[in-house]
Amino acid sequence: MGRVAFWVPGGEPPDLGVEPEELTVVRPHGTSVRRTRVIAAVLPVGQALPLLTRCRALAADHDEPASTGAPPAGNAPRSAAFWGAAALYGLWLVARGRVLPGVSPGGFDAWRVGPLDVEDHERLASLAAAMPPEARAVAIPERSPLTLPAVEPLLRAFLDALADALARPPAARHVTGGAAFAVHVPQNVPEQRGWAAEVAAGRDAGLTVLLRLELDGADSFRAVVQLRSLADPTMLVDAADLWSGTHGAPESFGPRARVDTLLTLRRAARVWPPAGRLLDAAAPVDLELTDQEAQALLGDAAESLAAAGVAVHWPKQLVRELTASGVLEPARRQGTRSSAESFLSSGELLDFRWRVALGDRELDEEELERLVRAHRPIVRLRDQWVVVDPELVRRLRRSARAETAPAPLTAIDALGAALTGSVEVDGVQVAISASGALEELRSRIADPEARTAREPQGPPKALTATLRDYQLRGVNWLYRMTALGLGVCLADDMGLGKTVTLIALHLRRQEREATAGPTLVVCPASLLGNWEREIGRFAPATPVRRFHGTGRDLAHLDEDSAGGFVLTTYGTMRRDAGRLAEHSWGLLVADEAQHVKNPHAHTARALRTIPSRGRVALTGTPVENNLSELWSLLDWTTPGLLGTLTSFRDRYAQAVEGDRDEQAAHRLAALVRPFLLRRRKSDPGIAPELPAKTETDQPVPLTKEQASLYEALVRELMAEIEASQGIARRGLVLKLLTGLKQVCNHPAQFLKEPAGTKLPGRSGKLEVLDELLDTILAEGGSTLVFTQYVAMGTLIERHLADRGVDTLFLHGGIAVKRREEMVDAFQNGEKKVFLLSLKAAGTGLNLTRAGHVIHYDRWWNPAVEDQATDRAYRIGQTQPVQVHKLIAEGTVEDRVAEMLRRKRELAESVLGSGEAAFGELSDSELAELVALRRGRR
Repeated sequence: MGRVAFWVPGGEPPDLGVEPEELTVVRPHGTSVRRTRVIAAVLPVGQALPLLTRCRALAADHDEPASTGAPPAGNAPRSAAFWGAAALYGLWLVARGRVLPGVSPGGFDAWRVGPLDVEDHERLASLAAAMPPEARAVAIPERSPLTLPAVEPLLRAFLDALADALARPPAARHVTGGAAFAVHVPQNVPEQRGWAAEVAAGRDAGLTVLLRLELDGADSFRAVVQLRSLADPTMLVDAADLWSGTHGAPESFGPRARVDTLLTLRRAARVWPPAGRLLDAAAPVDLELTDQEAQALLGDAAESLAAAGVAVHWPKQLVRELTASGVLEPARRQGTRSSAESFLSSGELLDFRWRVALGDRELDEEELERLVRAHRPIVRLRDQWVVVDPELVRRLRRSARAETAPAPLTAIDALGAALTGSVEVDGVQVAISASGALEELRSRIADPEARTAREPQGPPKALTATLRDYQLRGVNWLYRMTALGLGVCLADDMGLGKTVTLIALHLRRQEREATAGPTLVVCPASLLGNWEREIGRFAPATPVRRFHGTGRDLAHLDEDSAGGFVLTTYGTMRRDAGRLAEHSWGLLVADEAQHVKNPHAHTARALRTIPSRGRVALTGTPVENNLSELWSLLDWTTPGLLGTLTSFRDRYAQAVEGDRDEQAAHRLAALVRPFLLRRRKSDPGIAPELPAKTETDQPVPLTKEQASLYEALVRELMAEIEASQGIARRGLVLKLLTGLKQVCNHPAQFLKEPAGTKLPGRSGKLEVLDELLDTILAEGGSTLVFTQYVAMGTLIERHLADRGVDTLFLHGGIAVKRREEMVDAFQNGEKKVFLLSLKAAGTGLNLTRAGHVIHYDRWWNPAVEDQATDRAYRIGQTQPVQVHKLIAEGTVEDRVAEMLRRKRELAESVLGSGEAAFGELSDSELAELVALRRGRR
């Protein structure tokens, strides 16, 4: 077992956790060497490895390492650096499996490095040449004058010791049948000397063995044994020449060339049995191969032989450029050829066929037939030998029997395949290409922004607005897609002008008879007034009709509003979908389309029943919680594009969200990109005129009453949670989190105290809110205050009224007309403080009067908070916006805020589904999340 000594010349031995020893070493002295007594720390090679590799790393950072001795902090002497480099080389050999069993001269088991190929020998020689004199500080016994050991044998001995230290796994018992080579204490196994010598013979051979594969005529394959000299790697001969004595320099392959060759081939036969037939021959010079044996040498067998020290070389004229892809072409090859405009409405079906090419030339039917009928790993095509993938041939055969070829694809399925560049065949994604109308359509929509840049078009003449560049690009994209019969989703950030963009689209469509017609807008009730005002402002000549409230009707629609707008709410649409479906709509728009993200909800199902020549979804958050919401939006705008919900979850959602499959993510992005346009305020050139936005987490201490309630609630419900499971447990987790958030807001909210209850002095948040509002109002500013609880909003409204602060409070119970009056009152500066329910007012409203936004309580999904903030931070805002987020210190709110700060993207994916996401936490994880940290107060 090898040992490594570390010492400091003239100093104390390094503290390496072992008892120091006194050693006699040999060190350079002028032009000679001399003996020196040193106190050293001596470690077995295995224990010395971490220190040696550290020395190598330190030496790599310094141009002039110290001359000798143990490695001081921050540097490494040349000798330690050298043996560190040798240790890394040994680790590399072991990691590649270059270890063989041997038996020491004393009869003990020992692992050694080997077999080594030509490159290994070259590296070994190069490393040995770099050994400094002080790295071999051990004298050869009984030699006079003093003589240092030879460089390469010493290096080999170190590498063998390293291999022996690392290569004694318990699994070795299955190889040796006992403890030999498997336990750390060397075993006396003289009886295995012959076996080990045979196994390890190739380690010190003067040659390496190769198998050169030849194509013997048109019917068979032959492996020719070749030998390469390690003394002169440029010397490569057929074994037949060496055996026959016709080679002129047999000494180059060593004195045991024949024995070394036979022993190497015996090792090869253990990993690849056909090599055993070479050993049966009088002279192992070549081997006839079956098709199956040749096929194996194209794959795993070649790797196994390489590990045994035998390389496999195929002839250079062998071609591996056979590629297979798919082609989508019309199932009916006669009749009128469709165009990009008519492709989707033509009802045309497309077939999948294989395209197999040699280089860049497609095989003709005769060549393809020859390939399908081939039962060999190599086929003769176009006067070339071509490697054939057996899996490809299997697919081609099954496709020819119509077992695996996809059924004819509908136009929308074919478009999806063309966009992603692949289609699934027999469970495998196969690259495809398109032609004709399909390829024309794909190229026209594949890159929305680039296409609109190449085809600039001005705004519609009837529009009384100046569109920003990105808005005009959006109009052109919307028009091009809807004119092709494709539905789309405009997913710009809130406040970037989706409404005016849609109005411009409507006017553009009226300019052509093929796309003209009324536009039906379905939106939340709070946005009816906003839509009506925006249409009157930007398209004053366009008729607008509300289909909402009592007495609503669509009489004379074709005469009065043939080229105008009809506005309705989601609730009205759900109740009157049948009446709306009786009319022919040029365009159907779903504003704040996240309202229909659940495809099974009544609202989403009703929306799908209304026919139109074009569909547009408007939303700032196309994905709030998971990718299934994206499917719901796009399956409404462009039915069939993403397949069924089940297939979408299997193919994309699970792969992207669960498995982090980058290829699946790229395919989904390519498929979705043409149908979803997403621009953010932070994107270069989108909204450079927007003022700054500052977001501040405002820490708030709990009062004694809040802290007492918080801890009592945790104790009570955690005991119940730990004793429950399944749905009941998840319900209790939701109850706990909701209760804790209410305690953080105000004890009166959690306790559901009656009106008139004292509010001041009981909530840290309410006190901080008072301080913020005092400052904002003193400066003449206006603010929005969001809370997710109507009950809390009511408490704040009462508290501020008691303080003489006049407020507005918008929540889901406010009628549409009153909502519009409240928005106007705030925008006109009549009221300075606007309280808003997050769910009822978090989207759609334009409240740019506000220079401050206060989030009284935290929403679990940051995208929802961002939408609420965008009521103030949007196009039209001229003053800096300050966002204040009140966070109860030491509570679950604090913990969630920390997660959002550390990794917002991950937090969105984990917390996106709200409190329900925490229902999957273990009891200990949940307890850690909700525990009150007193030190933070």
